[in-house]
Formats: sequence, structure tokens, C-alpha cells
Amino acid sequence: MIELTILCVAFTLLLLYGVPVSFCIGVATLLALFNVTPNASMAFVISAQRMTSSLDSFTLVAIPLFILAGSMMNTGGIASRLIDFAKVVVGWLPGSLAHISCAANALFGSISGSAVASAAAVGSTLSPLQRKEGYDMPFCAAANVASSPCGLLIPPSSALIVYSLISGGTPVDVLFVAGYIPGILMALSVMAWIAWKAHTGKLPATTYRYSFGEAMHITLRAAPSLLLILIIMGGIVIGVFTATEAAGVAVLYTFILSRFFYGSLSWKSLIKATLDASVGTAVVMLMVGVSMTMSWLLASTGSAKMLANAIIAMSDNSYVLMFMFNVFVLALGTFLDITPGLLILTPIFLPVAMNLGISPVHFGIIITFNLCIGIATPPVGSTLFVAARVSQVSLSQLTRPLLPMFALEIAVLFLVTYLPELSLWLPRMVLGNTG
Repeated sequence: MIELTILCVAFTLLLLYGVPVSFCIGVATLLALFNVTPNASMAFVISAQRMTSSLDSFTLVAIPLFILAGSMMNTGGIASRLIDFAKVVVGWLPGSLAHISCAANALFGSISGSAVASAAAVGSTLSPLQRKEGYDMPFCAAANVASSPCGLLIPPSSALIVYSLISGGTPVDVLFVAGYIPGILMALSVMAWIAWKAHTGKLPATTYRYSFGEAMHITLRAAPSLLLILIIMGGIVIGVFTATEAAGVAVLYTFILSRFFYGSLSWKSLIKATLDASVGTAVVMLMVGVSMTMSWLLASTGSAKMLANAIIAMSDNSYVLMFMFNVFVLALGTFLDITPGLLILTPIFLPVAMNLGISPVHFGIIITFNLCIGIATPPVGSTLFVAARVSQVSLSQLTRPLLPMFALEIAVLFLVTYLPELSLWLPRMVLGNTG
């Protein structure tokens, strides 16, 4: 109990002081370790050992590879071709450029696995067109923010890989397939609000309509990029390679496609993409290391079990507990990024969910969906700042049009929570199991 108190107080004080989350977790865990080890030097040794051993995972290798693939996509001409394809698919709808933003985020996010990269690529490409055609830029930026995290549910997803690791080995392939329907529903909820705004005449009526020949030409240009989705997920589903091996295939395919087929990835751009991926990997891995150390401390001292028992004691009704869980994680997600959120909350709440009869796969989709909404919310949502910058709008202008989109996404979240088949039906059909 003392260790948990030290951990919570130290973490909260450091976070309020503006210390980065990974250092908040690391320092708070170290201070709590001082109370359970015979001396300070032992606490440092245990902390270093736990961090090192937690990163010694074949599954985790997928994360830097997917980050590198996403970085190359940003500079390799893939994003522009996916956006053109999105124009063919949804450009005929009123308020077309806002719809295209959502569809492009779903497509690009499903390939890159990064909400921030998706918001940056889609926003920087579409914002000049939206401004030229008289769109309300804060609204368009809000649509970009709200739809960009759906790529963290639609595979491949580094967030689901992290959850697989921290949950004790929930199959990555099952998690990937389970994320499709919730991720698509998340994007459709934003598009539903755009459609309503267009219906009321508050968005330009300009549409993009193509002849059959033009549509086929654009589709064929995007086909090699779209093929990556089929290669990655097809290979995982039929058992040709694991998620980690699929990440390696994604890097190789993206490099060949961008460098030799499209000819848009220079060696200078490749070096920049590699450096960007290295920085992104360092941030994620530091977070994983310190969070896994904290999880080990909570488990070894019995704090995690004590918290789980306290939560179960509040109510024996699974609907009530899951409602409370969603509200709590939505609130916490406004301050925590998705990776630390998964690493901190999963060890505490997964045992509770399993005690209530909730599948680890279903719970993984629920917590990831919660945190996807969180990374787009003020005050520290990572996609929020990126979308505001590329659209050249202020955060205060962006916040108000976001609210109805968040309301619809939260409604979808509760549908996914209380209707498990939205997550489990597709894995059962495709893979024959639900983990």
C-alpha cells in the first residue's frame, strides 16, 4: 500500500510540474522501489534489469519497423496517391473534402499505423484545397483530428502490439482483425457529422466526380500502395509470417515502392525518414521500459491485485463497471498518450475485465478505442497540435467543432463496449477463434 501511495503521489506531482510522462513513470517507480529494496543501489539495479528485460521481446521489434515504414510513406508519395483514391471513393458526397480527409486517414493510418503521421500527411495535402474552396478551416482540422486515430485500431497497429505484450500474449493476429470494424465505425461516426453539416448547407457543395476511365486510372496508381494492406494482413491471417515479420515486409515493400516504383524517395529523404523513425522508436521504447518496470512493481507488491479487488467491490454489474471504466479512461486519456495509457492501465484493469467474463481481445479493443479518442483531445492530444499546425488554425478555434465529433465517437465506443460481437465476430469468421 505504501509503494502504491508513493507511486501515485510522485507521478502526479511530476506530471503537474510538466515532466515528460516517461520520466514521471520512471522516477516514481524508482522512488517506490526504494521502499521495497534493502538499499538504494539495489533499487537502481532492479530498475535497470527490469527495463532491459522488458525490451527483450521479438514482438516489440515490429514497432520500430512500422514506424520506419510510416516515415518512408510520408516522404515517398504514397500519401498523395491514397488521398487521390479517397477522392474517388467518397469525393461524390457533399462536403467532399472533409469526407476525403476521413477516408484518407483511415487508409493511410491502416498502412502506417500512426495517427500523428496520418494527421500530418492528410492535413498538409488537403488544407490548401479546403481553404481555396471556402471550407471552414477549424471544422476541417477538427475532422482531421477526430478521424486520424482510427488508424490505431485498423491494422497494422503498434498500439495493439503493445497491448498484446502487456496483456501476456493476446494473439496479435486476432487483435488486428478485431480492430477493423471498430476502426471503420470510428471513421464513419465522424463522416456522419460531416454529412449532417453538408445537409444543412454549412459546407461547400463542391464534389469530385470522375468518369470510369479516370477512376480506374487513379485506382491503378494507388493499387501498389493498397496492396501493402493485403500483403501484411493476408500474410498474418494465413500464417505466412508473424506481425513482426510483417513489419519487416512492410519496410522492404515501402522502400521498393517509394524508391524504385514511384521514384519519389530520395536517399536524402530516406536518411531523414530513418532518423525520424529512430527518434520515434526511442520515445516509445523508453516508455515501454519504464512502464513495464512499474507494472512489475505493482504485481510483485500485490498492489495491482489490491486495486482490482477494490474495483470489483464497487459493483458486481459488468455494465456498470465498464461504464465507469470508459469514463475513467476517457478522462485519463486527455493527459496520457496511448502507449503509456496501455502500459499503465492494462495490468490493473485486464484482470477485472476477465473476472467479469470479458475477452482479452474485446477488452484490448475497448481500451485502445478509449485512448484513441484521448490522443485527439485537449490539452495534450498529440494529433491535435499536428492538425492545428498543418491547417494553420489555433487550438481554441479547433476545440469547439471537435465536440460533436467526440460525442459520436464516444457513442460508438459504448456500442463496441456493450456489443462484443462488433470486435469478436470478424476474428471468429476469418481466423476461427477469438483469442
